[in-house]
Amino acid sequence: MYNTMRITGLASGIDTEEMINSLMKAERVKVDRVEQDRQVIIWRQEMYNDLNKDFANFILNTRKMFGLTSVSYTGELRPNSYKNLNWVKKATSSNENIATVSTTAKAMDGNYKVHVANLAEGASLASEVDIRRTENDKVGIVNEKGQIVGGDGNIIKDINFTISDGKNEFEIKVSKEEAITMDDIVKEINSAKKVVNDKEVSLGIKASYDANIGRFFLQTMDTGANAKIEISNMDEDAENFISGLNLNWNNDKEGNIVYSKSGQDALIHFNDAKNIKSSTNRITINGITMDLTGTGDFTVNVSTDVDGIYEKVEEFVEEYNKLVEKTNQLLGEKQYRDYRPLTSEQKKAMEKEDIELWEEKAKSGLLRSDDLISNTMLNIRRSIYEKSAGIEGSYQLITEIGISTEKYARGTAGGKLVIDEQKLKDAIAKDSEGVMELLFKESNPDVKDTIDGKEVTQTGGIVTRTYENLMASMEDIIKKSGTGDSADLYRDVKPNILLEFVSEYSSISLLDKDVLQYSRRIDDLNEMLFRKENHYYAKFAAMEKAISRMNSQSMWMMQQFTS
Repeated sequence: MYNTMRITGLASGIDTEEMINSLMKAERVKVDRVEQDRQVIIWRQEMYNDLNKDFANFILNTRKMFGLTSVSYTGELRPNSYKNLNWVKKATSSNENIATVSTTAKAMDGNYKVHVANLAEGASLASEVDIRRTENDKVGIVNEKGQIVGGDGNIIKDINFTISDGKNEFEIKVSKEEAITMDDIVKEINSAKKVVNDKEVSLGIKASYDANIGRFFLQTMDTGANAKIEISNMDEDAENFISGLNLNWNNDKEGNIVYSKSGQDALIHFNDAKNIKSSTNRITINGITMDLTGTGDFTVNVSTDVDGIYEKVEEFVEEYNKLVEKTNQLLGEKQYRDYRPLTSEQKKAMEKEDIELWEEKAKSGLLRSDDLISNTMLNIRRSIYEKSAGIEGSYQLITEIGISTEKYARGTAGGKLVIDEQKLKDAIAKDSEGVMELLFKESNPDVKDTIDGKEVTQTGGIVTRTYENLMASMEDIIKKSGTGDSADLYRDVKPNILLEFVSEYSSISLLDKDVLQYSRRIDDLNEMLFRKENHYYAKFAAMEKAISRMNSQSMWMMQQFTS
């Protein structure tokens, strides 16, 4: 920005400032045109980025709706096979007091008889008697201060033993000059850690002490026969302490293990499959997941959820049609060539509402008949109706399951999908696996198949192809208009989607380069305007100087005539 204070017109009386401003307005038109051209590019870039976000959100939202992605505890999105979806089949338990059930697409329809012989349990221990020492009872090992004492009542200052959870052994070593308390033992057990195979692991046993009732508790975090509590390698004080806890051990003093207790596996019979064991109370067999809560007999009924599948497909089609509608609007939007972006001077003379209406017209049609968007939607429409290599079910084409394109109507761009409800539901009821495969089978470009005598790659199901076409378009749009503030959103769609943009384009899009070129041109024009303005001021200053000199001469001559 240039700021030069000038005082002009003193000799001539001419409003030089106004004259130069008028002259510069004409010169400024060149800069305004370039700034308007740059603004058009920025608007187009914003519109591309908005559409790309719509593509990304469509993929993410419908994937989530279908259950094709799951979220890890760190927030990472992980893909999920369509074969593991839990809404395709519907499972019910005849007795939810024994087990609740769920299922995936893998499960076969039918009734299954289940007998639960016993549940999976962890190893748990508790003091069978109060372990506090009183004036009347000198047997306990905890005095009134919560300190651990020996048989003679003397406080214990050092305790050392080894405890195992069935997977790893941990050394528990507590030493204090004043005295060891039960809280010290509990804290040491609960915080025990060690490094195994370069990975830090924690002891899978939790301890607690209830001072109100004088009872000590141990519980494994895992269940099953391999979940254990084993204590060994004790010094004398530790052995007296462990013995004094009066825990309900299964056995003691057997070999190297001094004290030991194990959990138990769940045991079930599933139809004619007998004695199936599981270390947890969640058991999955042939796609049927049973969460056991009691023992006894119950029946699992598995059936295809026709309405559930239909609703998911219907929701996908509705979201897809919204995307088609938006792209059709952008591609067919009327362009108002007389409405150019407003200059800063024009905005100063207008109301806010008028500016918004003007810019709405100015932005209209900026992506009209855009090749990139047109090709994207054309590729999607074409792929929807193509046969997919590798599809082995009953259905090969989308029309066979009751989905087709809406009939042409004058004034519409077309491309929306319509569902024949009865035909789709009939197809689901007849072969739900075939419908799921046609829609969701994963693509495998490394595998070749033959369709109509031609060798083609396996491009996956219809939904899969739609996603892949959109992702390919997203990469092209990113190269053209950049990522804006949505880089993380795009990575959620495809982790390496920005790889080529970063490595080959250095994260600078084609439109970014255009904007940069216009900005440099504007800087050059502003520099030229500054020089032009200085030139005008120099000319007028010379005129003022000449007039001032002429005025001085006139005054001198008048003085000579009057003297």
